[in-house]
Amino acid sequence: MPSDNVLSVRKLKLFFRTSKGVVRAVDDVDFDLTRNRAVVVVGESGCGKTSLAKAILRLLPKNVHTYSGEIFLNDKDTMKLKNEEYRLQMRWVKMSMVPQAAMNSLNPVMKVGDQVAEPAIIHNNMNKEIALQQAHKMFQQVGVPADFINRYAFELSGGMRQRVAIAMSLVSLPELVILDEPTSALDVLTQANIFNVLKQIKKDLGISFILITHDIATSSELADDVAVMYAGQVVETGDAHRFFDRPLHPYSIKLMASVPKLRAREEPDFITGQPPSLLNPPTGCRFKARCPSRFERCEDEPPAFRIDGRTVKCWLHASEDD
Repeated sequence: MPSDNVLSVRKLKLFFRTSKGVVRAVDDVDFDLTRNRAVVVVGESGCGKTSLAKAILRLLPKNVHTYSGEIFLNDKDTMKLKNEEYRLQMRWVKMSMVPQAAMNSLNPVMKVGDQVAEPAIIHNNMNKEIALQQAHKMFQQVGVPADFINRYAFELSGGMRQRVAIAMSLVSLPELVILDEPTSALDVLTQANIFNVLKQIKKDLGISFILITHDIATSSELADDVAVMYAGQVVETGDAHRFFDRPLHPYSIKLMASVPKLRAREEPDFITGQPPSLLNPPTGCRFKARCPSRFERCEDEPPAFRIDGRTVKCWLHASEDD
C-alpha cells in the first residue's frame, strides 16, 4: 500500500575514509518526510547535516568507506538503482539541491537564464527554447524580474543570486528539494524574503523540502517537522509546533535554550563541552558527556522511543517495561 511519505530514510550510513581513520558522518539515521511538507534538520556544525544531504542525493566523494541503508522516494528504494539509473531517474529529476554558498556557485561567464534552463535540457530532454520558457516561469515563482534572465551572476545582488539558485533547483519540477544553509550568507531582511518565497513555492507547486540549518529561529518560518542531529545521528524527530513548544531530548532542550528570545528576560543558555569525535564516537548515548541528566543506563545503546508521533533517543523517556 502506498504511503503518504515522499521520502523515507532507514538505517542510512555514510562513513568517510581519512588519514586519521573512518569518520562516521551519518550513522544509522531514520526519518520520514510527508508530501508537501518541510522538515528542518538542525544541529551544531559538524554533526553530519550536509553529509546527510549528500547521502540522500548520492553526491559522494571518492573517499567513501561505507554507504548503506534504505532511501525510499515514493516507496521506491533508490539505493537499489545503479549510478547511471539514479542520475537519469532521480537526481535533478525527482530530487534536487540548493548547496551551501549556492550564490557563489553560479558560472560567471554564463547568463543566469541559461544556467537555470540547463537542468531541464539535460535531465528532462527539453529543447533550449522550451527550457528557457520554463526558466522564465521559475524566475517569476522566486521573484526574479523577467529581464534578469539575460544577466550574468556578477550583475546580481546576493539575494537575487540565491533566488536564481533556488529557481535552478525547481526548473525540472522535482518532488523534493534539499536546501543546505540557503540563507547563511544573507542579511536578516533578505533571509526573511527568501523564506517567504520558499513557503509560497511549497504552497503553489506542492514541493517538499529538507532544510538543513543551524539557525533554529529562522528555520521555524518554514518548518512543518523537525529532525535534530547530533554526532552523526538523528536524536529527535517530530511536528514542528510541538517540538518548538516542548523539545524532548536533553540536547534539543539545550539547543532551544541557546536561541535568544525577543520578549524574554532570561539570557540564552549554552551547551558545555564539545561534540564527540566522529572518528571514534562513544558507545551508548553520544550526548552523555554533555548531558545534565545522564545516568548509568546512558552507557548502553540509546533506544528510539515513539511518543505521540515523535521519536526520541533518550533513556529518560523509557517506560517501566523497557
